[in-house]
Amino acid sequence: MQIIKEMDKTYPEKLRQIYDRPAKLYVEGDSNILNSKSISIIGSRNCSKYGMEVAYKFGYELAKKGITVISGLARGIDAYSHWGVVKANGKAIAVLGSGLNNIYPRENIGLYKEIIKNGGAVITEYEKKSKPDKMHFPARNRIISALSDGILVVEARRKSGTLITVDFGLEHGKDIFCIPGNITSDNSYSTNELIKQGAIPVTCVKDILDIL
Repeated sequence: MQIIKEMDKTYPEKLRQIYDRPAKLYVEGDSNILNSKSISIIGSRNCSKYGMEVAYKFGYELAKKGITVISGLARGIDAYSHWGVVKANGKAIAVLGSGLNNIYPRENIGLYKEIIKNGGAVITEYEKKSKPDKMHFPARNRIISALSDGILVVEARRKSGTLITVDFGLEHGKDIFCIPGNITSDNSYSTNELIKQGAIPVTCVKDILDIL
């Protein structure tokens, strides 16, 4: 484990751009990728089969293009996007809402190990033994946004916690990309609303790469 403090030269430049940057980061894996070209893929924990397939597909294809994929290691969209990256032998960054000794959810410990094995990084601002706390997860979303060059929302229900990351992204001046969804699906309510509000609709990786 590596500890990177705000005064260190290795502190990610993207995090220096936000006023509420963490004073230090705990990092497992390759800290050099924290400054790489990156996209965060976010969305519902209770995602649909469509959401799973799309998150995996975009994680895989972005990784194949050399883009680092950032997410929160949560179940659902986060996990499927990172499994796509792993399958592509690409680089992923997972931002935790707990300490590195308390990987959450436990079902994603295998994914955590694969991210590290592939040359990715798992990071947190919380002490090594910190347990997952409901207040930690909204706070960690500012780090996901800050490290990203753009944010892709795959699925999000009405009042989804995913929208917290989107709000940080707008505050940070990031491009917001959204996967259009079935208008009868609760899982696609917020993605379709975001598109109506000006988010960039995406149906293929080229839609993102043309803008980044």
